[in-house]
Amino acid sequence: MNIYPKGYQSSLTQRQTQKAIKTVKDTFQNTFAKTLELDRITAPLIVTKASGINDDLNGVERKVHFTMKNVEGEAEVVQSLAKWKRQALYRYGYKAGEGIYTDMNAIRRDDDTDNLHSMFVDQWDWCKVISKEERNIDFLKATVKKIVGAIYESNEAVKKQYPELSFEMKNDVFFITTQELEDMFPNLSSKEREDAIVKEHKTVFLMQIGGKLKSGKKHDGRAPDYDDWALNGDILVWNDLLECAFELSSMGIRVDSESLHSQLEAEGCLEREEFEFHKNILNGTYPLTIGGGIGQSRLCMLLLQKAHIGEVQCSIWSDEMRSECKANNIVLL
Repeated sequence: MNIYPKGYQSSLTQRQTQKAIKTVKDTFQNTFAKTLELDRITAPLIVTKASGINDDLNGVERKVHFTMKNVEGEAEVVQSLAKWKRQALYRYGYKAGEGIYTDMNAIRRDDDTDNLHSMFVDQWDWCKVISKEERNIDFLKATVKKIVGAIYESNEAVKKQYPELSFEMKNDVFFITTQELEDMFPNLSSKEREDAIVKEHKTVFLMQIGGKLKSGKKHDGRAPDYDDWALNGDILVWNDLLECAFELSSMGIRVDSESLHSQLEAEGCLEREEFEFHKNILNGTYPLTIGGGIGQSRLCMLLLQKAHIGEVQCSIWSDEMRSECKANNIVLL
């Protein structure tokens, strides 16, 4: 769905935009890493298909894949690093309370491109080792508040640099489950429910995404082998310019052996238990973790009050979209 604000005019020139992007990214990742005690590490762009560690997202998206000259099998461009990060924490010897983050670039060929979505994905992927006692909703909420705090600090920093920016990030988070939201708005679609609750509360963490609701429908899809569907959620912020709920992060406490098996069973894909990654969760080799992804271009788009994600990142767009953007005073990079 494309949204073109009437009479749109960017508050920043393209040159100012590039400087502001750096301010947002530098401020956020420094605050975020310090608050959550995360080390920055290097991450892959490609993984082998046989490893089973590429993110399946909603389970239906096609991955970009290719054969290699000197290596047998197929390689895949990552869709996210949800599984790889957990493996890295184990390999690098991280303990409870310690974690990692990385600049992740991905290609999602099946994403519908509009002014909110691009085939090119850039995000801060992060993951942290936790104890068994921290696998609970209170720890999840406390982590969400720290991330929102880092977003708030980034907003304040870029507004200080460019006073013409007027977006106000609300630091107070409203927590609600997908079932509670369905009970509140049973006649609305999932997206309409999100818009309704986020418009009212401005900053919302919508919890428990992936399983079926009482209606028999899912609020949204989630792969069964990284988030625990009872302990996950999305950070949603009201976008005044586009007048819609705006997702900044998908995150959660990761599956343990019990939730992994039950979710794979629910989705009819128990064969994944034969992958090395899944075996190491089932047998307790990999640590218990919490993690997620925070959209870099999404965050810049929100704080810099841009109408299109193509104003803050370089990607590929159809001729029709480029024409529509030009007609609506949107300058794509």
